[in-house]
Amino acid sequence: MHRLRNQKIESVGLDISGRHLIVLFSPAEQKKSGPMADLAMAIAVLKETGQLTCDIPKSTAFIGALSLDGSVHETEGMLAAAMQAKRMGYETLYVPSDMKGAATLKDKDFLVPVQHLQDVIDHLSGQSLLPFAESPPVVMETPRVSQALTDFSDIIGHDIPKRALMVAAAGGHHVLLSGPPGCGKSMLAAAFPSIIPDMTEETMVDSFSLYQLAHETRALTPLPPYRHPHHSASSVSLIGGGTVPKPGEVSLAHGGVLFLDEMAEFPKKTLDMLRQPLEAGKVTISRVSGTVTFPARFIMIGATNPCPCGHYRSTKKYCICTPKQVHAYQQRLSGPILDRMDIHLELRPIDLSLTPAEKSMTSAERKDIVTKARNNQYQRFSRPVTNSIVSLEELSLTSPLSPPLQHLLQEKSMVHHWSNRVQVNIIRTARTIADLDGSDSISEAALLEAIQYRKQTGTTLSSSI
Repeated sequence: MHRLRNQKIESVGLDISGRHLIVLFSPAEQKKSGPMADLAMAIAVLKETGQLTCDIPKSTAFIGALSLDGSVHETEGMLAAAMQAKRMGYETLYVPSDMKGAATLKDKDFLVPVQHLQDVIDHLSGQSLLPFAESPPVVMETPRVSQALTDFSDIIGHDIPKRALMVAAAGGHHVLLSGPPGCGKSMLAAAFPSIIPDMTEETMVDSFSLYQLAHETRALTPLPPYRHPHHSASSVSLIGGGTVPKPGEVSLAHGGVLFLDEMAEFPKKTLDMLRQPLEAGKVTISRVSGTVTFPARFIMIGATNPCPCGHYRSTKKYCICTPKQVHAYQQRLSGPILDRMDIHLELRPIDLSLTPAEKSMTSAERKDIVTKARNNQYQRFSRPVTNSIVSLEELSLTSPLSPPLQHLLQEKSMVHHWSNRVQVNIIRTARTIADLDGSDSISEAALLEAIQYRKQTGTTLSSSI
């Protein structure tokens, strides 16, 4: 139930004074918040009291906050609500003319921009209104974290990690980087967003709306977001929550990258809470007032040292940690979390005194290759999903593993004691490698490369110039 102030109705020359009106929202047991339904309530009251006589089709909806003078304004999450109304089959939706991002949408013909309650009444009565003004996207007021500061061509060496990150970007696979301090983990992670394909319009709108709900500023841009929370961040700031649930870092990274530097320094309980978003691509927050689900489909890049001092198995400095300390430090990352990391890379320091034989590919060149591989997946599955999230049944149907390759994977799994989840993730990674190579099926070379990314052997995954 909600109370509507009479001043808002009086702004159009009508009156509901002397009446006790109750507006019931369904379902009644769910607590409502926000002024998004102000415009719909005003139209409903005017219609029920007989002061609005024109017919309103069932395919018409209204969203917007009302001021006391009757002007219609935007509120948080409105763009996502408009897109959801379109998916639900509404043919006409009245929205505030100042709704951010509406003018940049491709499919906006069903939106009717209004500035005042009187505009709605006039349009319902047959008068025409001005369309959205073609304005540029919202200017970001915060640093453009979506744009990487490092180009892949500026990174010396690390050829295998660069290739692995291309695989991760193409298929949406999670990556764990391990190595001593200064070996390039953070630099590779900072360059990673520069090779991720642009977001689809639906994902772009969802990301924009999540930032609105979190009261953070972000442009309506296809550039993927890049979130880099500190290891001291609480579980609420990482996953989301609060008295009135707000999106956390995992949701703000939706469609982009979540980089956890010094991953082993995060509380183990907080890391284990990442299981649901890593697996399902969403996070559900339950409170007394109700349950809220936010999207959280991101690529996670984790970086960690191999031991407390950081020099375990290093060829440059001596490790001062005891075997017990090394084991305890590595146990901070639980088995279920490690299972969900598709690619494991152990980095070695690069000798910067050596001159590379030839300059590495730029981020733009790598992004073109990755985008082509991503589009191959969209065409194969007839919708915008990647190899990392498509169902195993559909993956097996479109890209079956030959019996010899199945036998090879089983042999390797028995040696390394890999779980069923790890084996499935290896197949997914191999399918992405085949997409990068332009192959219609998973080859033995693709499967062996995917297996290599799970071995975590320092000699094979270290790179030189």
